[in-house]
Amino acid sequence: MFTGIVTDIGRIRSRTRPAGSDTRFEIGTAYDTAGIAIGASIACSGVCLTVVETGPDWFAVQASDETLSCTTLGDWREGRRINLERALRAQDELGGHIVAGHVDTIGRAVSREPASGSEVFRFAVDRAFGRFIASKGSVAVDGVSLTVNAVDDGEDDAVTGFSVNLIPHTLAMTTLGDLQQGGAINLEVDLMARYVQRMLAVGPASGEVSA
Repeated sequence: MFTGIVTDIGRIRSRTRPAGSDTRFEIGTAYDTAGIAIGASIACSGVCLTVVETGPDWFAVQASDETLSCTTLGDWREGRRINLERALRAQDELGGHIVAGHVDTIGRAVSREPASGSEVFRFAVDRAFGRFIASKGSVAVDGVSLTVNAVDDGEDDAVTGFSVNLIPHTLAMTTLGDLQQGGAINLEVDLMARYVQRMLAVGPASGEVSA
């Protein structure tokens, strides 16, 4: 599990596809890789990936074809900057919200506009996932925990729009500062919203009495 608080910006050193294996990414990092165990989980721009090898200033992960097709990893190339977060430990501060590292869908940046000292980003996602997004609720965009300003279902039955405010610190300390109109994002909805939606869809369990 993660919290959506980015602690390093990594850079893709290489992307390879060994024969008979999944795609392998080597990621440069400022983390002390001596303290990263093989098999550890690291959120890479919101995608929980397993460490398969480490070096002095890098670690390697593998991604299946399914992961490449359902996230922005399919577009990752050498030199790309990505958000990194180590897995949550029991004693760590929960500064964002509970993030699983399981991307729900790929969204798009619709616009980016200044607003006082911050910037307002508007995103568009498939309507099937828009039902899990609520004003003042939480979402993870490329692994960054953000609070939703507003939600707009608009006139397009296939798309939900939502906006967030990003302060200068967030823009500087994550890759969201690089994001421009039309850019693809990994989106993970709030874990609790999924369960609430499921409960509403299924209804009360057998033997329970509705209020």
